[in-house]
Amino acid sequence: MDFRRLGASGLRVPVLSFGTATFGGGNDFFRAWGSTDAGGAARLIDTCLDQGVSMFDSADVYSDGLAEQILGQAIQGKRNRLLISTKATFPSGHGPNDFGSSRQHLIQAVDRALERLGTDHIDLFQLHGQDYNTPVEETLATLDQLVRDGKVRYIGASNFSGWHLMKSLAVSDRHGYPRHVAHQAYYSLLNRDYEWELLPLGRDQGVGAVVWSPLGWGKLTGKIRRGQPAQPGTRAHDIAGTGPHYEEERLFRIVDALDAVGAETGKTIPQVALNWLLQRPTVANVIIGARNEAQLVENIGAVGWTLTAEQVARLDTASEAPAAYPVWHQRGFPMLNEAGLAGWGAFAGAARRDLA
Repeated sequence: MDFRRLGASGLRVPVLSFGTATFGGGNDFFRAWGSTDAGGAARLIDTCLDQGVSMFDSADVYSDGLAEQILGQAIQGKRNRLLISTKATFPSGHGPNDFGSSRQHLIQAVDRALERLGTDHIDLFQLHGQDYNTPVEETLATLDQLVRDGKVRYIGASNFSGWHLMKSLAVSDRHGYPRHVAHQAYYSLLNRDYEWELLPLGRDQGVGAVVWSPLGWGKLTGKIRRGQPAQPGTRAHDIAGTGPHYEEERLFRIVDALDAVGAETGKTIPQVALNWLLQRPTVANVIIGARNEAQLVENIGAVGWTLTAEQVARLDTASEAPAAYPVWHQRGFPMLNEAGLAGWGAFAGAARRDLA
């Protein structure tokens, strides 16, 4: 297993972590993901550790806390061999303070997570969503206290807008609070919006991407093709109305490209899609999920080899989508972009000829 620094921190994490949203199946939404019990979770975790996947991601809202509880049971006696990341912000109860990034809620959420997980600290604690209502200063001061208390080691964000993440980093710098070293974000060949603002921000500010749903909400498994719709028992079928939007023809185009690259490499479609992500700038960790050991082993097979530059370029082309403003406008001036500096000489020469 390869390890990478998490953003600008000193923490090294495996390039793959295991997501526990499939643990518990405590409600209809998460039953569509899976319903792994403590025994099944223990077997999956043992397989992960044997393969070097030593980071496990959860959240308080996964099956209403049941996923964290099952994870805690499954790692008993193994805590010193692994890292735990979890999240809070979304509603976890019916009270007026059972959501958000307020001091009241975050302290309560961390204490409850520690109890469910059966541990004394969380290695990476992430704000699960962006809270417009709580002052950023209050949130970061609270996270600073949780770090000082030893309950949290590192902090991160998830599903933030670029401006809100940058504002948080600026407040941390101003007051000497811990900085977000990770941004758990949705990123896949099917949806590349992360590249527009969050990727350049992460590269500039030292924020590592922890990628969730790297197979496009279950669409990039190879099971959905032209004339072959999603089948019952899968997320793509059972909760089809949730998750990111996509154009069907674009999905088929991407799957065709994955098929071709898979044939060349001897790898499966999910393995190729995951390996593509591991080549992207700022990506420190990709969260994989599995309902059983066979799926888990297949996903772990995404590491230990590398797509060629030509194969990456073909997948890039197949998954291209129109950029949002102002990104499309900025791309028209490559000499102003870091990636375009190498081409500035040729552009400048052409411009001088035009002026002449």
